[in-house]
Amino acid sequence: MEILGIDIGGSGIKGAPVDVDTGELVAERHRIPTPRPSKPEAVAEVVAQLASHFDWHGPIGCTFPAIVRHGVVYSAANVDESWIGVDAVRLFQKATGSPVRVLNDADAAGIGEMVLGAGRNRRGVVIMLTFGTGIGTAIFVDGHLLPNTEFGHLPIRGKDAEHRAAARVRKEEGLSWAQWAERVNEFLAQMEFFFSPDLFIIGGGVSKKQHKFLHHLKARAEIVPAQLLNNAGIIGAALAARELA
Repeated sequence: MEILGIDIGGSGIKGAPVDVDTGELVAERHRIPTPRPSKPEAVAEVVAQLASHFDWHGPIGCTFPAIVRHGVVYSAANVDESWIGVDAVRLFQKATGSPVRVLNDADAAGIGEMVLGAGRNRRGVVIMLTFGTGIGTAIFVDGHLLPNTEFGHLPIRGKDAEHRAAARVRKEEGLSWAQWAERVNEFLAQMEFFFSPDLFIIGGGVSKKQHKFLHHLKARAEIVPAQLLNNAGIIGAALAARELA
């Protein structure tokens, strides 16, 4: 079964059809820059462009970088504030003419990793962390998701964690990978204090450069890189939309 997965991020919106049995992208991933400003109608137009690019008329799974409950957006940390209260499912279905499932971006990445990646068959508490424009978190207990956790906004040294340790911040402040990893370690320590996880999965935009920083990360829990790399959101979104098929 193939489902179109779309991953909406703060800097880019990317998608590809996914074989949800294997997790493989069945076409080359296509990326379009996130509109500025990232208002609902503008983002919906990009989602429609991606569907058109793949000549897609079936179910679509779509991530969104915010709290999403029953398809409605309830926060807007890395997108335009006009998103708050928007029924994203209705908006994207109108734009594409297809049935759509919308969920938090980190939750989608976590689902991808738990079903087909680094968290496959893992029990206990597993925390997926995505480092990109912000920091996304997804928490699983024996494979069951606690949706819409937003611990990227956990205060550390007077700032939201993502304003200290997102991948974007490393670039903006010119931090070395080791310096950035020290900030990530502070965040990991806080997450360990609250949840005592068995496993951290590190994903997001930085996952393709894991060789530069993973050896600097330290925690009591096991730390592993995301196996699906930066495609985890696309794959997880498609998996989450299987019920629409």
